[in-house]
Amino acid sequence: MTERIRLLQEDDWAAFQQLRVQATVESPLAIWPTRDEEAGRTPAEVRARIAPTAFQAVFGAFAGDELVAIAGVRREPLAQVAHRAMLWGVYVHPAHRRGGLARRLLAAACAHARAQGVLQIHLAVNARNPRALALYESLGFVPYGREPRTLRVDGVFYDEILMALPLDRVQ
Repeated sequence: MTERIRLLQEDDWAAFQQLRVQATVESPLAIWPTRDEEAGRTPAEVRARIAPTAFQAVFGAFAGDELVAIAGVRREPLAQVAHRAMLWGVYVHPAHRRGGLARRLLAAACAHARAQGVLQIHLAVNARNPRALALYESLGFVPYGREPRTLRVDGVFYDEILMALPLDRVQ
């Protein structure tokens, strides 16, 4: 089955929250909130996180009616930094991995950001996630730093690799 990718709307809040909760359980080293923190968000909070605006968008991939992958892009409304956005919350359900879905989802998010005038997209990825690092590098993201001890899970610290993709130099 080919997944359909589209911009999420506020009415997608329950499916988004369900997938995010699953992500916290399945990939706790890749998602910042804990399961309880993510599950504790109110419907209004979740709707606000995914409501499309000029400064944020969340894309979802659907297999039939089921949301199976997500990726968000957000930027500040301040004039001097509005040219850059942050890619966040990238997650693909394990049953839908290794088929190019993450690549297609990220392409949609980047195209949307470019259309909004974003010139550079930043992200942070766990240094111990070689598959994600390889994917981002294959899309043109370049590492520019390492943030030590960004995440602490069960008393263990994890660094994140900071990466950027200049959209005005990518064809």
